[in-house]
Amino acid sequence: MKVILDSGQIEQVLNELGNRILSEIPVELDIAVIGIRSRGEVLAQRLSVQLSQKLGKDVPCGTLDITLYRDDLNSPNVTTQPLVRTTEIGFNVDDKIIILVDDVLYTGRSTRAAMDALIDLGRPKAIKLAVLVERDGREFPIQADYAGYKADASPGKLVQVNLVESDGKDEVVIE
Repeated sequence: MKVILDSGQIEQVLNELGNRILSEIPVELDIAVIGIRSRGEVLAQRLSVQLSQKLGKDVPCGTLDITLYRDDLNSPNVTTQPLVRTTEIGFNVDDKIIILVDDVLYTGRSTRAAMDALIDLGRPKAIKLAVLVERDGREFPIQADYAGYKADASPGKLVQVNLVESDGKDEVVIE
């Protein structure tokens, strides 16, 4: 197990992501942050607070559950029922620039599922993808608009994001 980001580095990466988002999106446009369950939602909450402070206005934050949109639900390798949780988006997504947040971008399958789920909720002006960690191995033509850290992880290795809110500590490791 190799630690690639510690808590201070995660905070720094999130700060840089927030600065890049604000440098590219005009302040007069409505933006909202939506995290993909489960670690994407924690990162989205942190990013929303940061953006709200920097803009001096509320940046709404929501959580998206993509379980029923996954393309591996009916896979013969899946022997258990999926745990479906709630999507919690307390605002209208129409005409907003949505910053979709996930912890790791790998194959692109989770992002594809999230975009399908999000579009079922309305018609955003744009969807921008922000990820804490990006790694090679795309199976879909999806790329992050805002990537915090590029991990050099060989196939078969796992990039695990641990966050205080869910795991008791902030760190990213390659296992």
